[in-house]
Amino acid sequence: MADKEKNFLDEEEFDNAVIVLTNEETGEDKEFEVVARAVIDGKLYYAFSPAGEESFDIEVLAAREDGEDILFESIDDDDEFEKVEDYFNDLLFGNVDFDS
Repeated sequence: MADKEKNFLDEEEFDNAVIVLTNEETGEDKEFEVVARAVIDGKLYYAFSPAGEESFDIEVLAAREDGEDILFESIDDDDEFEKVEDYFNDLLFGNVDFDS
């Protein structure tokens, strides 16, 4: 079984957890709220949603530490991305009834 550690941010962290991410292809900056983080198979991942929007869209990125900074990176491996995306979808939307 995969090494998974749920890590919801506490209420205080949610209040200030808005970051700006830059689209690598377009160079466009967009604000995102940090929704959750998880360690899966020893790697750290974050789930983000567009700031100020009521949306079920999430952006999932791998994270790595660079000194005191956290760098976010796209997940290039399709199998890894699917596994991480499925994990966050289950975690965040597992009890959502989209039919009502």
